[in-house]
Amino acid sequence: MQTFPRRIALLGSTGSIGRQTLDVVRCFPEYFEVVALAAHSNLSLLAQQVEEFAPTLVACFAETPAIREEAQRSLVEARGRERRPAPRLAFGLAGLLEAATLPQVDLVVVATSGLVALEPVMAAIQAGKTIALANKETLVMAGHLVMEAARRAGVAILPIDSEHSALWQCLRGEDGTEVRRLILTASGGPFRRTPLTELSSVTVAQALAHPTWRMGPKITVDSATLMNKGLEVIEAHWLFSVPYERIEVVIQPESIIHSMVEFVDGSIKMQASLPSMHLPILDALSYPLRLEAGTRGLIRPLDWAQVAQLHFETLDVVRFPCYRLAREAAEHGGTYPCALVGADEEAVALFLAGQIGLLDIARLIEAVLERHTTMAQAQPDIPAILQTRDWARQTARELAASLGVVRQATG
Repeated sequence: MQTFPRRIALLGSTGSIGRQTLDVVRCFPEYFEVVALAAHSNLSLLAQQVEEFAPTLVACFAETPAIREEAQRSLVEARGRERRPAPRLAFGLAGLLEAATLPQVDLVVVATSGLVALEPVMAAIQAGKTIALANKETLVMAGHLVMEAARRAGVAILPIDSEHSALWQCLRGEDGTEVRRLILTASGGPFRRTPLTELSSVTVAQALAHPTWRMGPKITVDSATLMNKGLEVIEAHWLFSVPYERIEVVIQPESIIHSMVEFVDGSIKMQASLPSMHLPILDALSYPLRLEAGTRGLIRPLDWAQVAQLHFETLDVVRFPCYRLAREAAEHGGTYPCALVGADEEAVALFLAGQIGLLDIARLIEAVLERHTTMAQAQPDIPAILQTRDWARQTARELAASLGVVRQATG
């Protein structure tokens, strides 16, 4: 896939990664063309994107009579103002599937959150589309299905997440048999140095104040608990076919070194840049080319003198029990990662609603995983994956009440 302009279907266009993907397209209009946009229900922003990028297909995952009526009005008007043909509209899962398999699409950028991406990713693979993947849950819960399908179809899965993009860049041109270990980095989040006795009183606002990255609320909380780093270990296992015992995590507070690869001779390759998702997005969209981004104001160059110092620390599993739980679920395999993700989704939602404390997130997840033992499956298919995730969410809700961690409405 080296032809340009590269025609893109963007799933999750109104989210953080989706908006930054459109920043990249905006800076390189001669290289990229948006053919399809898909979002959940943010129609006002989606209409602006339709007006600017003129896709031929627009999909709304939320499907209600009100959404259909508003979409017909606002999205058609957006193209009408430019006196161009109105985009074709599609809704629900069928709309995402159509966007992911559109014949004229070269590259499907998956920037949605949650397991809604799984079926569109599988459909895109069957249609022979290259996948640029920013969605964690797809590989965490269904990596065995996705990577095998991609292998059979000869389809490339290109990582957008900054850590996996860094590993991917470091591994290019290398012999996989010469890799000793993959080393993912983590900033440590806002509570890296907070006294353990104070973690029980952490507020939602404090958890959402990430020191180096700006992300959506769910992933920001996962970054505060380091659950996200455990999920990234699982992703790296599937993306690069490296066993878990050869994947490690180190704290790098400045978020300058995004990940490292150590080789059998002891040498280490690192990928470094200022913290910005524009760079890994650009790398996935333009691969195998590297495009000049600095002159277009998209990415700031790294000034080593200004950085001055880099620090590295060991990850404290006592401080971050969610990371330990993710590693344990990964080792168990099968449906355990599905239960992990479902329990985490519900626990984080309860925390964001002010109903449980930060430390209760790990307690709930661990309780759900303990109850999953009797129903675990080794090689789950898509229905089993979905059922396990839903069971874990429901179980987390029930356990939150039975374990007495749910707070009163006043907090």
